Amino acid sequence: MDRRTKGILSILSSAFCFALMNMFVRLSGDIPSTEKSFFRNFIAALVALVLVLKERKTLSVKKEDVPMLLLRSVTGTVGILGNFYAVDHLILSDATMLNKMAPFFTLIFSFLFLKEKIRPKVAVIVIGAFIGSLFVIKPTFQNANLGASIIGFIGGLGAGSAYTCVRALGKRGVSGPVVVLFFSVFSCLVTVPYMIFSFVPMAPMQLVTLLLAGLAAAGGQFSITAAYRYAPAREISVYDYSQVIFTALLGWFVFSQVPDALSIIGYAIIILMALLMFLSERKEA
Repeated sequence: MDRRTKGILSILSSAFCFALMNMFVRLSGDIPSTEKSFFRNFIAALVALVLVLKERKTLSVKKEDVPMLLLRSVTGTVGILGNFYAVDHLILSDATMLNKMAPFFTLIFSFLFLKEKIRPKVAVIVIGAFIGSLFVIKPTFQNANLGASIIGFIGGLGAGSAYTCVRALGKRGVSGPVVVLFFSVFSCLVTVPYMIFSFVPMAPMQLVTLLLAGLAAAGGQFSITAAYRYAPAREISVYDYSQVIFTALLGWFVFSQVPDALSIIGYAIIILMALLMFLSERKEA
């Protein structure tokens, strides 16, 4: 099996794991998104700590990298809270697709803050993706889930900002496990005050479901890390959008959720834009 095939299989595995994470988050029931975020990030922090210790990475960071680590942690926390809120209030495939706007936001923020150029063709593709997101959000007062859709969209924006920070930290030589550990601990600490004063008791099965969500998220992180080690993003990134298919199938089988026609049109537009971006990057390379 060549490295590109291994990369594709790894990124498909990652997409399935993150789809499972969203399913478990929804299955955990009527628990605040902050509690769900805490348990998800607590598991991620443990996994990242093991990796840091295993790879014998130092836990200390340079003073000049701390502001970027904090910004990555703040935006990443916004991304997770927005995604989990959307998962609880929208059908799973809609919530997932709004979160998948993150790569397009990453392009915009990389242009604004990292001074990375955006070709005119890519700019048109980004605009197309935003048009597709409007079909999913359906910004009318007749949409009872408009608020949740906007929060999910903001979650995708937060995730895109976080990815931009990760890119900047990578250029500075900060290791991935250290970034994940810093972010996971930060997110846990942010949610602790809320849990102290407004904790909602959980049934044992709800706790198990949240722990499974954390394990699925860890599996997705491991898989996507492996994928980009096997092959460059320009060859495999488009396969990450298979998460929408996995999530739609899980939503249908587990929750009997069926997206409406406008959402399906939005999915098609966003996935088409991702495919065009994929082909453009390969041609440029």
